[in-house]
Amino acid sequence: MQPLKQDRVTASASQPGLLAPDTTGMNFYRADPALADLLRLHLPDALFRHIEPHLDRLGALAGGHLDECARLADRHPPVLHPRDRFGRDIQHIEYHPAYRELEKAAFGEFGIHAMSIRKGIMGWPDKYPVVAKHAFTFLFNQAEFGLGCPINVTDGCAKLLDKFGSAALKAKYLDGLTQTDIGRLTQGGQFMTEKEGGSDVGTLTTSAVQEGDHWRLYGEKWFCSNADAEVVMLLARPEGAGPGTRGVGLFLMPRRLDDGSPNHYRIVRLKDKLGTRSMASGEIKLEGAIAYAVGKLDRGFVQMAEMVNSSRLSNGVKSTALMRRAHHDAMTVAKNRIVFGQRIIDLPLAQRQLMKIALATEQALSMSFLTADALDRAEAGSQDAAALLRILTPTLKFRATRDARKVCGDALEMRGGIGYIEEFATSRLLRDAHLGSIWEGTGNIVAIDALKRAVGRHGADAALAADLHARLDDSPNVPQAWRDRLRALTDRAIGFAREVAGRTDHEGDARRATSLLYHVASAVALAWEGGRIHEMRGDARRLLLSRLVVDHRISPGDPFRLTENAGQRAISGHLLGERSVGMAEVGELLVEA
Repeated sequence: MQPLKQDRVTASASQPGLLAPDTTGMNFYRADPALADLLRLHLPDALFRHIEPHLDRLGALAGGHLDECARLADRHPPVLHPRDRFGRDIQHIEYHPAYRELEKAAFGEFGIHAMSIRKGIMGWPDKYPVVAKHAFTFLFNQAEFGLGCPINVTDGCAKLLDKFGSAALKAKYLDGLTQTDIGRLTQGGQFMTEKEGGSDVGTLTTSAVQEGDHWRLYGEKWFCSNADAEVVMLLARPEGAGPGTRGVGLFLMPRRLDDGSPNHYRIVRLKDKLGTRSMASGEIKLEGAIAYAVGKLDRGFVQMAEMVNSSRLSNGVKSTALMRRAHHDAMTVAKNRIVFGQRIIDLPLAQRQLMKIALATEQALSMSFLTADALDRAEAGSQDAAALLRILTPTLKFRATRDARKVCGDALEMRGGIGYIEEFATSRLLRDAHLGSIWEGTGNIVAIDALKRAVGRHGADAALAADLHARLDDSPNVPQAWRDRLRALTDRAIGFAREVAGRTDHEGDARRATSLLYHVASAVALAWEGGRIHEMRGDARRLLLSRLVVDHRISPGDPFRLTENAGQRAISGHLLGERSVGMAEVGELLVEA
């Protein structure tokens, strides 16, 4: 990769005279030992050893060249040209060269979009499990969030085509969707939202009229990210089909026809968005566009839902990436800026703010890989894992995306006034973080999905309870009293979720019940990880994070009670420091404060 001409002077923490240094030059993989720990827990050793050098390279790029590209691409958003220079109705979208550099890294060098579909990427003879793929997602999105959508929907298009498409369609389009050769790559898109129906998909009005071996599509799609994608998956109602989601079919629509001419649809305009400005989102008008049916026409919504669920997991991982980048930035400021004669990190109130940032970030990291691992096991045929995935996915999406907004805002505040200035990454992180709560369903929609559908309709709560109890059983080195407390909290959270799901007059409690499932599951996951990591390398500090989840995210607090004490200060000192802490020392801090 050739570096782009930069229009700013970079400054790292090692340079003197800086008011508040940033993360320029940081290797985001090496700066994140928790990521390596969790990958060792969830991946076979041979696979971990194979991908670690690639993660190390991506971590360095994300803290350097790719971060600068992301800043430039955000500052210079795409431009729609409705005609070519000869006046012909041939549209194209112009991107800044920095965005093309980001594409080369994501789609070309690392092949993130195809890692779980195509064999042989980065020298690995097989496909990568989802856990491995999302380690790369996590690192890449710490530099660039906007391109995360094209990566994800290209991956999703390929999976839908591979699973439901005819042999002829797969032969024609699948190779391009999974290419790592940029010259042969065909990026994917997912055009779902309409003015008449966003989350209420059953009200869509796009129609499909059969014409020989293909269909003609008519209507409008209102919010289409990766607007100039070469291959698009979308829903439309076949002529004569019934109302609601059962009357909706899934279609593949190419950008160009076999003779190279544009297909019969137009990009009406590009959206002027709060965040993810680097990536083109637009409004599409379908004017008899040629498309091909994918799978059974009466199963279109069900088929597309698989892509949505995969996207929700990816969304959770990306929001976690924003939190981790914000955490890196806040820690860099806190460790290097001197105020009132002291480093910020040594001030009690700053420590409390840093711990809030760290806790939400670590919760999301644990829940992301717990969910990705469930997807890997479900795809391997485990019905228990499939049920677990059904509840973990919306739970992760609901809570992690909301926490990202708060975490990125708190990290901006840690930098002070210049955190609000676009020359630093913090303002971009905060703008991008607001997308997560909207993308693939707002918070209300996703909470209802978790409670009313995953719990109430599918009984997925039983799989979650079984998994959490099994992890506690699998943690014999964790103090028994702490495991007992987590068991009791698990049973209470599951019971409350069932109560909310079973009563029509308690939908207003769905958000709180979903949050409780997330917090309890993350507390158990952190305890299980702490026990395993202690066995690997003698560090049990993730157990202290489990304690903080219980104290600050689950247990009701008395607003008039003083909470600062020696135990809380010791926990903060251990978690903000770098020294490994053994189980005996951690165990003493798990008792009631």
